[in-house]
Amino acid sequence: MRKYLVIGNPIEHSLSPLLHNFWIKKYNINALYKKQLLEKNDVEKVISEVRASKLHGINVTVPFKNTVIPFLDKLSDTAQETQSVNTIFKSQNKLVGDNTDVYGFSEAIKLTNFNPVNKKALILGAGGVVPSVLLALRKMGVDQITLSNRTKEKAINIKKSFPFLKVINWGETIKSDLIINATSIGIKQNEEIKLDYTKLDGKLFYDVIYNPPKTKFLENAKKSGKKTENGKNMFIYQAMKAFQTWHGIRPEINEEVRDLIK
Repeated sequence: MRKYLVIGNPIEHSLSPLLHNFWIKKYNINALYKKQLLEKNDVEKVISEVRASKLHGINVTVPFKNTVIPFLDKLSDTAQETQSVNTIFKSQNKLVGDNTDVYGFSEAIKLTNFNPVNKKALILGAGGVVPSVLLALRKMGVDQITLSNRTKEKAINIKKSFPFLKVINWGETIKSDLIINATSIGIKQNEEIKLDYTKLDGKLFYDVIYNPPKTKFLENAKKSGKKTENGKNMFIYQAMKAFQTWHGIRPEINEEVRDLIK
């Protein structure tokens, strides 16, 4: 039996095992997918299990999307450009890091019918998924991208790799068509980003969090009459790409799959 993992901290909220095991069963694959809570000093050991073929693939979530890179032999072009890895596999005896978040986010935005061309985007947060969101937005033709993070130094650090970024102070607002919560604020119940939603004129408020399905960020935006979307489709499409990489099967995405992710 082939074994797969998703690693992160926190990890309880992850629905990756639910989705991957659903597809594994559907396509009659002899495999099992689990989640594992790790500390930073556990990462190298777990990745070494892929090299030893004790594990056959790993998904990576916060806060280890950058941490894993030194332990890999090769990065895909997208992982190299973002310096962010969410999928690990072995190919020709080398450990490869890939990034399927860029694809997942792009597909999710398409499904909202929001046209990002020549629009302005504001990203809240500077965590591991942000480089993927930035690259996706740039490829989709967004005209101006602004980043705001609680620790401004982290935002400035990201700007070194993405010089087109504008950085503003946490709590500041700026005219934006698309507003994205890329922080982990909202995973825990009653966590809230303190924003004046009446001053935010975004056409779409997007949260990369998919569990819970309605964060305070989305609830507050909806109360202000804004269009909202959670990270469910991004999660499903990035998982689909990882599944295809590991198993050579492109799983069908339908209402049954979407209903799994409540």
